[in-house]
Amino acid sequence: MGFDTSGLLPLSDALQGMLEQLACCCDTEQLPLPEALGRILADDIASPLSVPPFDNSAMDGYAVRLADLAAGTPLIMAGKAFAGQPYQGEWPAGHCVRIMTGAPVPAGTDAVVMQEETRADGERITFLCQPVPGQNIRRAGSDMAKGACVLGAGTRLTPREMPLLASLGIAIVSVRRPLRVAIFSTGDELKPVGTPLAHGDIYDSNRYGVKAMLARLGCDCLDLGILPDNPDLLRAAFIRADQEADVLITTGGVSVGEADFTKQLLDELGEIGFWKLAIKPGKPFAFGRLPHAWFFGLPGNPVSAMVTFDQLVQPALAKLAGQRFERPLQLQAVAAEPLKKSPGRLDFQRGILCQGPNGLEVRSTGSQDSAVFSSLSRANCYIVLERERGRVAAGETVTVEPFGGLLL
Repeated sequence: MGFDTSGLLPLSDALQGMLEQLACCCDTEQLPLPEALGRILADDIASPLSVPPFDNSAMDGYAVRLADLAAGTPLIMAGKAFAGQPYQGEWPAGHCVRIMTGAPVPAGTDAVVMQEETRADGERITFLCQPVPGQNIRRAGSDMAKGACVLGAGTRLTPREMPLLASLGIAIVSVRRPLRVAIFSTGDELKPVGTPLAHGDIYDSNRYGVKAMLARLGCDCLDLGILPDNPDLLRAAFIRADQEADVLITTGGVSVGEADFTKQLLDELGEIGFWKLAIKPGKPFAFGRLPHAWFFGLPGNPVSAMVTFDQLVQPALAKLAGQRFERPLQLQAVAAEPLKKSPGRLDFQRGILCQGPNGLEVRSTGSQDSAVFSSLSRANCYIVLERERGRVAAGETVTVEPFGGLLL
């Protein structure tokens, strides 16, 4: 597949090489707006109308014509305008119209004067300021012009976009079907939660993290469970995943020294581009494809599996699902304590980011061993330490990447 596997591949090169081979594989379907939450738009959406659709008042107050205003001279209130009940009567010279927020401004209105800047004496209104043209008027189309693109293809619909589409009267949206992802964990030592452990056994935890992240991404998950290091059972699982899913994600079985059934099966059933990534945690990572499905092999260590999913698999799944993906925000912070680091690999240490007396500061969650999952559960960010950087002293500036919606 064109990957250099002779050394440690930088994360950026690995991600670029992978994304260049991927394309959206999810068909389009039409859904009623209430059912589209979390789905990815298949097409651009152009506004079918102007928003607001008419000039309206931004304040409770009085609609005026500037020509009628003179210092100290009151105007007579001609009538009232409410949201949904526009003023439709005569508007003779020397008069104003009482108007509420959101109500259409009467034709000829130059400005709306907020009620706090007026004094009322029955129907006679004195204005305590001289308004400027357009004051407190929301012009038609000032938010969205008719025909303008308001949401682009690839946008995931969140609670922020749903009322926007509703405000445009859009009842049906064209979205991508969910990506179908098969998962399983490998290892003779893995046991399901809720069962007793024999000596040498551990509970399968990675599958729970992967399933949770897939749920956050809106994927349909086919959980094939825990598989022992048995080539026949693994082959059957690979074939089933290839037939029923767009993607297969496994955890375990890709590190040096482990049973090499994964590589053998991928060589037999599809093609594989293995690389060792120059990152920590997560050096062992596999990417390849079966005849109909893409393959991602995550490391067995829990933190390594989560980090590689977050940094590599998440953007890959986004591209396969047709979603526009933006790289996470990175900030600069001061290390509140020394951080251990050896040159050679890009290091994603788990940290706690907070506001200090002089700006952002970050501290470690403790042990950074890839098997210590509590270091990730206590964190709210990565401390991203450059590949060639060594030990960090307290007070040095470091790059931090706050956790996004996948991990929070």
